[in-house]
Amino acid sequence: MTSSYLILATLAMAGVTFITRALPALIPRKLLDTPWLHRLNESLPLSVMVLLILTSLSYKDVLASTGLNSAELHLLLAQIGALISVLLVYHLSRQLLISMIVGIAALNALLWLFNGTLG
Repeated sequence: MTSSYLILATLAMAGVTFITRALPALIPRKLLDTPWLHRLNESLPLSVMVLLILTSLSYKDVLASTGLNSAELHLLLAQIGALISVLLVYHLSRQLLISMIVGIAALNALLWLFNGTLG
């Protein structure tokens, strides 16, 4: 990679970031107050979180192997448990940061529990 490529890529990323930040100020207020946009704004954080978590699950390794590796199975079960706890906490509190913290804590606690009792 040349330095001109890196400079051009950095400027392109800065431009895209600026456009996405400035776009709400440039769109007319009447268009921003549509009901479908409000519904999208309410459901988008949970949807993004679910997609991020589902794509990070390690089910491919468990399904691809002929014999179930207990470490991979424990990881998958811990991830599913953490996902359920994140969804439950977000549904009850509607706080994204708290849900993320609970999910990380639940994943670590379940992994510790599986390694301590089953390993």
